[in-house]
Amino acid sequence: MNDDKKLHELVINTIRTLAMDAVQQANSGHPGAPMGLAPVAYMLFNEIMRYNPSNPDWANRDRFVLSAGHASMLQYAILHLTGYDVSLEEIKNFRQLHSKCAGHPEYELTPGVECTTGPLGQGAANSVGFAIAERWLAHHFNKPGHEIIDYHTYVIAGDGCMMEGITSEAASLAGHLGLNKLVWIYDSNRITIEGKTDLAFSEDVAGRFESYNWQVQHVDDANDLDSLQTAIKNANAETQKPSLIIVESHIAFGSPKKQDTAGAHGAPLGEDEVKATKKFYGWDPEKKFYIPEELDEFRKKMVARGKNNETAWQQAFDAYKSEYPELAREFEMIQKGELPPQWEENLPTFPADEKGVATRSANGKVMNAIAGEIPWLIGGSADLAPSTKTL
Repeated sequence: MNDDKKLHELVINTIRTLAMDAVQQANSGHPGAPMGLAPVAYMLFNEIMRYNPSNPDWANRDRFVLSAGHASMLQYAILHLTGYDVSLEEIKNFRQLHSKCAGHPEYELTPGVECTTGPLGQGAANSVGFAIAERWLAHHFNKPGHEIIDYHTYVIAGDGCMMEGITSEAASLAGHLGLNKLVWIYDSNRITIEGKTDLAFSEDVAGRFESYNWQVQHVDDANDLDSLQTAIKNANAETQKPSLIIVESHIAFGSPKKQDTAGAHGAPLGEDEVKATKKFYGWDPEKKFYIPEELDEFRKKMVARGKNNETAWQQAFDAYKSEYPELAREFEMIQKGELPPQWEENLPTFPADEKGVATRSANGKVMNAIAGEIPWLIGGSADLAPSTKTL
C-alpha cells in the first residue's frame, strides 16, 4: 500500500459523495452500502485488479462482480474515477431512462459491468461460473512458459446475498471444485431495509464457508486499507480453495443521523443529511457531484496502467500464437463469440416415429454431437447425467 493518504481519502470520499448525490437527485436508490464499501472498491481497483478501462473486454482482465447490486452507485463511481466510459453526466442521470447508470448494474449497458445483478445472490452464483470458465480456459490453453489465462474474479456480496439459497449452492460447488481464483468480499453491515439483520438471520457465516472448503478471513473495519490489502493478497496466494473475506462495515459511514440504520439502506439520505455528511468528510456541503481536480491525474494514471496491462499481455499472447497457432485461433474464436466451421455438420437427425424418442435422449445425442466440435461447451447435470443423458 503506497503512503499517499490524501489520495486514498479523496478517491474514497468522492465515491461516497457521488453515491449520495446521485441517489438524492434521483430520489431513489441505496446510498448506504456505497458509503460503507468505498474503501473496498478503491482497494480492488487501485491496488489489486488488472484491467484496462479503454478496453473493458480485454481477455485476461480480472473480473469484478457486484452481487449486492443495489449498491450500484459504488460501481458506477469507481468506474468513472478509473477511466471507464461512464461519464459524470451519466451518473447525474442515475436511475433515469436510457442512462448507463441503471438502478442495478446491467451487463452490456455499462462498460465495466461483467454481469447483471439485482436479485440477491445472482452475482455470487454467476461468479462461480466465471471462475469455472477461468479454470477451463487456463487448463485448455496455458502451456509451460505461456500462461495467457491467469485472472481472478472478485465479488462484493451483502447480508442479503448470504441469506439466499442460491448463494449457498454456488458456494458449495466452488469449494468442491477448489476454485482458488474466486474471492468473495462479504459486506457485513448487519442492516436490511427492515432493520437489523438479526431479525431474520443469525447463522455463523464463517463456519458455513469453512465447511464448504473455503479460506475464510476477517477484516474488522472496512476503512482499514492495510488490512484489506493483506486479506486480499492472502486470498490471491491461496492455491486450493476459494476465499471469503468478511468485512465489517458501517452502512452510510459518516452520516451523523443515518449511519448504521435501516434508513440509509433503500432511500436517499435527505438534503440536510447529505450536507452534514459532506461536512464530516471535509467536503464543501454546497457542492454536488464534486470531483477534486487531483483526481484527473489519478484517472489518467489508471487509464495508462490499464493500457500497459493489456499491451504486456498482448505481447505474451503473440509469442503464444507463434508457438501454438491452432490453439490461438481457438482462443480468438471464443473471444469473438464465433463457432468452428461446419460445427453443425454431424448433428443427428430423428426420423418420424410413432413411439418417438425421449426428449432427454434426443437432447443427449445432439449435445454430444455439438461437444465433439466445440470443446468449450461446458455444462452440468447435478449428478444426474445417466438419467439426463448429459455425459
